[in-house]
Amino acid sequence: MSGIYIHIPFCKKACHYCDFHFSTSLQSKEQLLSALVKELNIRSNEIGDTIETIYFGGGTPSLLSKNELHQLLSTIKSLFSVAHDAEITLEANPDDLSLQKLNDLKTVGINRLSIGIQSFRPQDLTLMNRAHSSSEAMQCVESAKKVGFNNISIDLIYGIPDLGIEAWEKNLKIATELDIQHISAYCLTIENKTVFSKWEKTKKITLPDDEETLNQFIRMKDYFQNCGFEHYEISNFGRSGFYSKHNSSYWFQKHYLGIGPSAHSFQGNTRSWNVSNNAKYIKAIEEGHGFSSMESLSAKDQFNEHLMTRIRTKWGASIEELIRIDSFLYEELRTNTIKWVNDGLLIDNGAHLILSQEGLFVADTIIADLFIV
Repeated sequence: MSGIYIHIPFCKKACHYCDFHFSTSLQSKEQLLSALVKELNIRSNEIGDTIETIYFGGGTPSLLSKNELHQLLSTIKSLFSVAHDAEITLEANPDDLSLQKLNDLKTVGINRLSIGIQSFRPQDLTLMNRAHSSSEAMQCVESAKKVGFNNISIDLIYGIPDLGIEAWEKNLKIATELDIQHISAYCLTIENKTVFSKWEKTKKITLPDDEETLNQFIRMKDYFQNCGFEHYEISNFGRSGFYSKHNSSYWFQKHYLGIGPSAHSFQGNTRSWNVSNNAKYIKAIEEGHGFSSMESLSAKDQFNEHLMTRIRTKWGASIEELIRIDSFLYEELRTNTIKWVNDGLLIDNGAHLILSQEGLFVADTIIADLFIV
């Protein structure tokens, strides 16, 4: 199983929390699309496995037209062996998803939507500088179901300034009543060089404390599970049979090809990443070289990769696999796990290292401590 990720680095406007690679200027879109097609051709021999997942991320891939998406998908299918039932996901903003747009997406072969709703509260959407309204958020999901989409995911954010537990519960209620298959929910983090970072430094916004954010996380986890969602990764909840296949490939170290500026690729023993600048990327692709950097992964790198990604899931990190990669590193890791196990934050069942319910919220701290340097 392998996957392809296509990065579409364009947005209508900059959200106040986002530090992903994007541009609000669409002037270079045609050149960028040509470069994406050329990169697919250049790298068509890098993956021989059947492609099980294709993921359009960004940025805002829903800014692409029907013809542009068709061009990219037809290029992929002409160059790679794509499974007939491949999961083909497109990230989208609610304000882009008119009935016509949704029909176009369905026609070109998109079979899974990941909709960036973030919140149903108007004041949250304004604070985050989102382009859509609360009503658009709900309407686009209903419209997507109407045209035949039956694999829909939405994104939510918690830990937002002035988002109390009652307001958060209203978001959870609305989300579950939409009758969708998947929800990704992320805790707001303040990234450098974002508007939120500037506002926090100048005291224009105040983030909730850790206890309040923890309460929102716990309430979310319990609420979604009570509504039939399985908590299969720290930030992801899916109904049975509707886990994100593409994101799961990251957590299970499956090979994937990243196409576009700033996109990352993983080939088991190597990792590569493309230049994070649209103009430089386009120029390098036109010249046929210099658009990416690569590193070989040592046993320690692979060990840490498995630990970091797998422990975030409900299945945990495989002890057998860690020992296979490097038994000496595992002995070092085992010593480091003792305090977390004793504190009830990590479970060692002899086959896997799994975060406890309490450990989920401090996962980043635990993973950083277990990381072998």
